Amino acid sequence: MEQRPNILMITVDQQRYDCIGFSKAYPVKTPNLDQFASEGIWFSNAYAHLPVCGPARQSFMNGRRPEAIGCLWNFNNGLKIPALEPSEYAWSRELIKLNYQTAYIGKWGVHPVHAPTQYGYEHYVDEREYELFQKERYPNVRFVNSYFGESNPIPVEDSKTHWTAKKATEMIQKLSKSGKPWHIRVNFSEPHLPCRPSKPFSEMYSLDDIPMWNNFYDSFENKPYIQKQQLYSWGVENYTWDNWAPIVARYYGIISQLDAAIGKILSTLDQFPASENTIVIYTSDHGDLCGAHRMMDKHYVLYEEVIKVPLIIKWKKRIPKNRICNEFVYNFLDLPPTILEWLKVDIPNFFQGRSLVKLLHGKRVKDWRNHLVSTYNGQQFGLYTQRMIRNHHWKYIWNTTDIDELYDLKEDPSELNNRIYDQSNSNIVKQLREALYWKLLHDQDGLVDNQWMKLQLLGGRKL
Repeated sequence: MEQRPNILMITVDQQRYDCIGFSKAYPVKTPNLDQFASEGIWFSNAYAHLPVCGPARQSFMNGRRPEAIGCLWNFNNGLKIPALEPSEYAWSRELIKLNYQTAYIGKWGVHPVHAPTQYGYEHYVDEREYELFQKERYPNVRFVNSYFGESNPIPVEDSKTHWTAKKATEMIQKLSKSGKPWHIRVNFSEPHLPCRPSKPFSEMYSLDDIPMWNNFYDSFENKPYIQKQQLYSWGVENYTWDNWAPIVARYYGIISQLDAAIGKILSTLDQFPASENTIVIYTSDHGDLCGAHRMMDKHYVLYEEVIKVPLIIKWKKRIPKNRICNEFVYNFLDLPPTILEWLKVDIPNFFQGRSLVKLLHGKRVKDWRNHLVSTYNGQQFGLYTQRMIRNHHWKYIWNTTDIDELYDLKEDPSELNNRIYDQSNSNIVKQLREALYWKLLHDQDGLVDNQWMKLQLLGGRKL
């Protein structure tokens, strides 16, 4: 009987889809990820279903959308919110039943009290261990530039990216000795702001190498008030591209540094014969504006920069190399049923994603989704509900307490021109609102489970 595959999942925090070399969008150097993508399958339309790390990660563990669970924003926000309790389902426990060895390394974010060991992971390396390591070895290092980032004086071999990679390689070596199948999840906290690359990555990109984002000069005309307010909330209302270019250079730099760390993990894996039977997955919980639309971070918008994410999957034995899949997929919703199907485990009927197995093996799925839905519920600057639906042509964003948004993604891929008041698009808006309502209702989103919200979407009671 063939041994079950190992599963190595590498997740990063706030990695834009278009800031990996393989995307050919911006000049970010990621040779290891580019090679990895060429050896597996690259998803050109992978999306985050909610672009905030805590809800996204809890949802990934459970297989349902955050609204169905109740984890609407990060639990450390100050505004109290439930977190995914150990009594809830977590697909990682299914691997324990199959005699897998399991390990979790790095950023958690699923529960403020309970660790991964309560959710099916036998071994846990907490990212907070790095803080102790840094304080002990580099007690005099101080950072002064807050969220805007700066160069890191700590040598790259002792940086957090490379410390995390070292812990991951040690775990691969440890678990590979027993001969049992293993699942290791490695969660980097980079490239989340503040970006602090070490040399040589802090000096890798000159400002002349950083092209301006295509949508940098957004006037916010005919757009929700809260978007322009974000410039003032972050204190960047007067920033020009000259101010942003060094910040973006550091974002590029930490991504390239992260790529080097991931390269160490992948090269370690390749030293073991078991690499032939190891599923390797790379993705991010969401993206980062990083100056796009002149805004920071990822809050109060559902632009492509924050919801479109990289997703790469490689399995030498089963997945043909150098393939690109253009279908719409969710990374954190579709991966749980995919993994369970591979392992021949019954997929819970409450899962809200779909298995990617047929797509991964190059098969066409006639009834595959033709649109995607992403959501947002507010964060540190106040509560604000958004629901988005997009297809290959149009994106509609339902801002429940402000002006809605409609973007023609073929003519306006930078999402600068809100077409919501264009009467020629009234039928398109009606169709998208109806599709959005029924999808939200099906996925147990309580926002639409009352007559007033139903009237907004189905009754046209929205300016």
